[in-house]
Order: sequence, then structure tokens, then C-alpha cells
Amino acid sequence: MIRNLALCASLALSVATSFAQVPVPAPSAPSAPPAAAAPPASMAPATPKAWESLSPEQQRVLQGYQGQWNTLPAERQQALAKGSQRWISMTPQQRAGAQQRFSQWRAMPPEQRQLLRQRWQEFKSLPPERQREVRDSFNRFRQMPPERRQQLRQQWRQMTPEQRHRAAQGMHPAPPPHRIPH
Repeated sequence: MIRNLALCASLALSVATSFAQVPVPAPSAPSAPPAAAAPPASMAPATPKAWESLSPEQQRVLQGYQGQWNTLPAERQQALAKGSQRWISMTPQQRAGAQQRFSQWRAMPPEQRQLLRQRWQEFKSLPPERQREVRDSFNRFRQMPPERRQQLRQQWRQMTPEQRHRAAQGMHPAPPPHRIPH
């Protein structure tokens, strides 16, 4: 049961993963499809990208940015171009899901968005193996019947912060102590 409750702890990190990957729509075209918002953190300095260098599909997706494209920072241009390419490659179901997540994101209070950004950064700072464990745990949680998920959420809310911490630690216990031979 503690292990299942710890699944809920990983839920917050995984939700952050989901929201952090949500594309952002063009500001001057609210009905335009979303495009990625944040540039990759560890890339070399970006070079400006001419509007004409975008494919016709990318131009359609980013049409709300056409008038201001040349004034955007190069990093933003690259992020938008990459996001538009990602959008183009999505299936209709994936696009619908991305739009739904973006709507949920926009409806959140700024404090909640900031908390999710922080949790996303925490998740990204985890070793790859731990990230995989968190994703696997979240996927197991999502596959549970809705009643069971709701029951676990309720139990999680009733726990003290210390109990939550212990439950989360139980999901990924510390390695055994190193023994020194005599």
C-alpha cells in the first residue's frame, strides 16, 4: 500500500513532464495550433531563421508569428520552428491531447504553474534510470481503475508531509550500506 501511495508522489513529477512538453500557441492567433515554447538549455547560440526558410506547413502552423518573426530572438525562432515540426508530425489524437493539456495549463493559477515548472526541473535533474522509474510508476498508476486512483489520491492528501516523504522514499530505497571487510 505504501508503494502505491508513493506512486502518487511520482504523479506530480510526471504531470510536470506532461505539461512541460505542451506546445504554446501563437499569441496573435488564438486558434492557431500550438508550437514549442522553450529552447533547449544546452545548445550552442542560435542563429536567426528567416521566415522563408520554414516549410509551408510550418508557416501555416506559425502564421500568428509571421509579422513579428524577424524581431523574435533566434532561440525563440528555433524553438518555435522545432515545435511546429513536432506539431506537424503529431497524429490528430496527439494534437487533441496537446491542446487539452495546454488548455489545462492556461487555466492554472501562476503559482501552480511555477510549482510544476520546479517539479519538472527536479525531474530533469534525476538520473535517467530514476526518471524511467518515475515514468513507469506513473504509467502503472494511470492503468489502475479510476476508483483505485481516486482512493490513493485521497489517502495521499490525508498523509502528513513526513508520511509522504517516507512513502516516496520507500519507493526508491537507499542503497545498502557499504561493508568494510575485517
